[in-house]
Amino acid sequence: MHIDLPEKRYYKIGEVAKAFDVNTSHIRFWEKEFDILKPKKNKKGNRLFTQEDVKNLQLIYHLVKEKGFTLEGAKAKMKSKPEIISTNQDVISRLEEIKAELIKIKKEIS
Repeated sequence: MHIDLPEKRYYKIGEVAKAFDVNTSHIRFWEKEFDILKPKKNKKGNRLFTQEDVKNLQLIYHLVKEKGFTLEGAKAKMKSKPEIISTNQDVISRLEEIKAELIKIKKEIS
């Protein structure tokens, strides 16, 4: 899944939820379920997600929504070989970016 977020240091939960096309409650639920997600909180208690958090959310989204893993299955998969999963997710993300760019070029030519 290609996530279209501007380059920033922190993202609000609404921005992240919109990028993943899920509710903010979904993001909060995943935060409780997965230890890997640790967004910072400001004085008001609002969650602020870093680039690393977004990358981890992409991995969770890929396993749960695209691959159909249960939450427990996704947790186990992430614990078994996290570096391989992360590398694979990086490759998939890069390929999706390339595909989007090629589609854009094709539309410009047509």
